[in-house]
Amino acid sequence: MEGGKPSTQRHSSGAVRPIVLVVVAVSLAAVLFMATRVSPGCRPLLKAVYQQGLGRAGPSATADPLLGGLLSPDFDDRSCLSRYRASLYRQPSLHNLSSHLVSRLRRYESLHQLCGPGTPAYSRAVARLREAMDGHASSNSTSSSDTECSYIIWIPVEGLGNRILSTASAFLYALLTDRVLLVHHPADDLNDMFCEPFPGSNTTWVLPEEGFPIQGIKGLNVRTRESLGNALGRGEGSRDPPAPWLYVHLQTDYKPDDRRFFCDDGQETLRGVRWLVLRSDNYVVPGLFFLRRYEEELVRLFPRRDTVFHHLGRYLFHPSNTVWGMATRYYSSYLAPAEERVGVQVREFKYARISADERYKQIISCASRESLLPAVENATLPSSASDHHQEQEQEQTKRKAVLVVSLNGDYYDKLSSLYYEHGAAGGGAVSVFQPTHLGTQHSEKRQHNQKALAEIVLLSFSDVVVTSAQSTFGYVSQGLAGLRPWVLMLPVDGKVPYPPCRLASTIEPCFMKAPHYDCRTRGDSDNGKLVPYIRQCEDVSYGVQLVE
Repeated sequence: MEGGKPSTQRHSSGAVRPIVLVVVAVSLAAVLFMATRVSPGCRPLLKAVYQQGLGRAGPSATADPLLGGLLSPDFDDRSCLSRYRASLYRQPSLHNLSSHLVSRLRRYESLHQLCGPGTPAYSRAVARLREAMDGHASSNSTSSSDTECSYIIWIPVEGLGNRILSTASAFLYALLTDRVLLVHHPADDLNDMFCEPFPGSNTTWVLPEEGFPIQGIKGLNVRTRESLGNALGRGEGSRDPPAPWLYVHLQTDYKPDDRRFFCDDGQETLRGVRWLVLRSDNYVVPGLFFLRRYEEELVRLFPRRDTVFHHLGRYLFHPSNTVWGMATRYYSSYLAPAEERVGVQVREFKYARISADERYKQIISCASRESLLPAVENATLPSSASDHHQEQEQEQTKRKAVLVVSLNGDYYDKLSSLYYEHGAAGGGAVSVFQPTHLGTQHSEKRQHNQKALAEIVLLSFSDVVVTSAQSTFGYVSQGLAGLRPWVLMLPVDGKVPYPPCRLASTIEPCFMKAPHYDCRTRGDSDNGKLVPYIRQCEDVSYGVQLVE
């Protein structure tokens, strides 16, 4: 999807004529263009555009640009178009916010403006860190009016979905421990991806590299001497004074002592450390619910525990204007005219191989079995799909747009050919689209990441979502959309499993590499059986997730 230009996209339509699409796209573009040509003091005009709900085809529920108070109003809308406009395109959230979460977010924003990079408090904190690392007592004494700031630095990992989920986890930990979240963006691949999530023109959430005392952050790993796990293993958990900084390793290869992060002694060790550096490729939020010291606060923040990522994801991750332009241009050109949008996200794994033909059969079986797509006239379908043909004919008359998101173009080709050659039963129209089919994943190339993020955004605009088991890309999409997905289960011996898909019990992502650690005995434990609201993931037998 180079530059998001509609003319280069793959698409197939059974009934939607191109000229209709052009008119819709031009009309929407004109409205949004007028909405952006306002001075900073003219927000009422922009608010009026939001209230019309012009992002989705036809009239829709009143859009709420601040998402019920989740977002701060203290931003210049033009600097980040997606922040206040996402509500035009997504279904209204069915998941209520707690007033306590709103209050804590405003409190965090004030803390970030006080302690973030570019502030005097940040400069003092870095100076104290440098002196402590050099073995000198701090000459920069703290007065009664001085603020002692604490920080957690997030290190990027491979995979866009992993990055988003681990950043959300780090932010929740920052909320619970009154730390300022900083992200380490050493490479070009993460530039122009997301807007700054926190208000305040005087600071940023990006860690300034120049002159920062902790060197070689990118190379920190499970063997790093300054890691929490290694410190606990050496019996150095109760240092006085505390270490100037510690590294927290929560990646897939973490060891038993690293997993003590989810135990009281691990948290006690970290409590007085002003600078933490975190590397994680996991959504570790369920693990924070194991910690009794945070239990009461977490309940107040999230009375419904299965909405953590839904709220934090919509708060933190606002695509840059470049990415937002890709997503909205594609939506306006192809998806907006439909009455229902069905997102189908297909991810393949080397450890769960399945042929393209078998995978396509699984998609069709799922879509037909669960009445996600209409049957087709005079076509041979898998037996599990054809059984549902008769019961669908009366109901499936909507104009549907199917968005296929996959590195492979085969599924688009087969699905679009099916509806092009046979047509939908019952008089409905089905159009099939695929923005990109890159063949392989390139998680360290900016252009690839921008396109991948645009596809996540497009999936989050869906009314129904079908995702792939164990895909963090899918987890992010369903969380932003606030939808329980239909999950394409892993193949069995290279064949379609039965059932081909299942409706997920929660919109929460899976903590795929849960610690399964008993803090009392320091042995193995089944984290999916400790509390009723944390269960084994349906698509990952060794993972856990939050449920309600």
